[in-house]
Amino acid sequence: MIEKRAFYIGGQWVCPAAPRDHQVINPSTEEACAVISLGDQVDTDKAVAAAKAAFPAWAVTPLDLRRTYVERILAQYYIRAEEMAQAISMEMGAPIDFARNSQAPCVSEHIEGFLSALDRMEWAHDMGPEAPGTRIVKHPIGVVGLITPWNWPMNQVTLKVIPALLAGCTLVLKPSEEAPLSSMLFAEFVHDAGVPAGVFNLVNGDGAGVGTQMSSHPDIAMISFTGSTRAGKAISRTAAETLKRVTLELGGKGANVIFADAGEEAVTKGVRRMFNNAGQSCNAPSRMLVERPLYDRALEVARKAAEETTVAPAAKSGSHIGPVVNRAQWDKIQDLIQSGIDEGATLLAGGTGLPEGLNKGYFIRPTVFADVRPGMRIEKEEIFGPVLSMLPFDTEEEAIQIANDTEYGLTNYIQTADKARARRLGLQLNAGMIEMNYRSLGDGAFFGGVKSSGTAREGGVWGINEFLIEKAISDWN
Repeated sequence: MIEKRAFYIGGQWVCPAAPRDHQVINPSTEEACAVISLGDQVDTDKAVAAAKAAFPAWAVTPLDLRRTYVERILAQYYIRAEEMAQAISMEMGAPIDFARNSQAPCVSEHIEGFLSALDRMEWAHDMGPEAPGTRIVKHPIGVVGLITPWNWPMNQVTLKVIPALLAGCTLVLKPSEEAPLSSMLFAEFVHDAGVPAGVFNLVNGDGAGVGTQMSSHPDIAMISFTGSTRAGKAISRTAAETLKRVTLELGGKGANVIFADAGEEAVTKGVRRMFNNAGQSCNAPSRMLVERPLYDRALEVARKAAEETTVAPAAKSGSHIGPVVNRAQWDKIQDLIQSGIDEGATLLAGGTGLPEGLNKGYFIRPTVFADVRPGMRIEKEEIFGPVLSMLPFDTEEEAIQIANDTEYGLTNYIQTADKARARRLGLQLNAGMIEMNYRSLGDGAFFGGVKSSGTAREGGVWGINEFLIEKAISDWN
C-alpha cells in the first residue's frame, strides 16, 4: 500500500491540517492501492497564500528563466517516465503499454509543444497610427486554481500547469482524488527542477471540498477546470461571486460522420477510436453516423471490430483495453447499456455484465448498438465507456442535423474521399474541433469545444494566452 498523505505547499511537502484518509482504488482489482489525505479550508488557504506570496517575483522572472525551469521539469520526466506510466496504470486502469506509449508521454509532448509555442508568442505590440504611443502588453493574470480529471491525468495537468508557469502565474493544483498519484509524482518533478517555492502548489481533495474552496477563494484570479458539464456549471456559479476568469473543458458526444466512399476501413478505425482508453475520453467518437449505402456492411464490420477488442487487467502487457475508473462509473455505464436495450436499439456486440473470463474489476464489455434513433439516452448522454451508437443517414443535410442535435460540441469527425464535401461539413458541424479522415489536428492547434463542452482553448499559443491579461499603456514612445 502506497501512502501519500502530504501536500506540496510553498516548496515543501507538508502534513494536512486535519487529515482525512482517502483510499485510491485500483480499478483492475477493486482493491486499495494507495492512501492519500483530503484537504480542508486551512490547507487550501495555505496553498493560495504561498502562491500569492510567490506571484510578484515569478511574474517578473525573465521569460528565458521561466522557460529553463520548464525544460528542467521535462528532464525530470524523461528520468522517471516509467514511474509515471506505472502510476497512471495503477490509479485509473490504463493498460501498461498504453500508459507508456500514450498516457505518460502527454507530459513530454505538451511541454515540447508549449516551448515551441513560446517562440511564436507576441507579448507586446504598439497599436499603430490610429492610437499613437499606445502599447498593448500581456501580463500574467495572477494566482490560478487548476482542477484536473482522472481519465487523462497527465494530459490535463500538463495542459494547465505548463502554460500557467510560462505565462508567469503561480498556481494551486487539485488533481482528481481518483487518480492523484501521477500528479504527486509530477509535483516531485517540479520540486527537483528547482521551481521557486510557492510557484507550484498541490492540495488533494474532492470537488465539494477543495474544489469549491478554490472556486470561491478571493485570492484566486482564475479557475481552469476539466471535468463534467455538471461540475463545470457549479464551478462557474461559485466563481461568479468573485468575478474570476473561468475556463472549462467539459464533456462531449462526438459524431463520426462516415460517407460510403470512405469504405469499411473507416468503420473499423472508428470503433477502435471509440474504445481507446476504454471510451473514457471526452472527444471520443461515440455516435457513428453511416451513409445508407454503407450502413448494412458497416454493422457487420463494427460487430467484428468490437468482438476483436480484448479486455484485460491494466498490469498485463498488450493492446487490450482496461477497466473504467470506479464502481460508480461502471454502474452508470451498465444502466445506459440497459437503456439502449430497453429503448429498442439493436445490440450488435457486448452488453451488460463483466466480460467473459473476468470476475472482478470495473471492466465493461465492448458494446455496439445499431439502429439507434435520435433522442435515445445512448445517443444523447455522454456514456464515458466503450459503448458505440450507430445511426444511418441518407443526405448531407440529415447528417449535419443529427450531428449538431446535441448539447455538446467538442470534437466531430468526417470520413469521406470527397474533399469538397469534407470542407463543407467541417464548416457546418458545430464543434470546437473537426477531424477529417482520421488525421489528427496539427501541432500547436488548440483543444476545446463549444456549448456544454466548454469554451477553453488549451494547447499552443491559445493555451498560454488563457493565463494572460492585456494592459493598454499610453504615452509609451
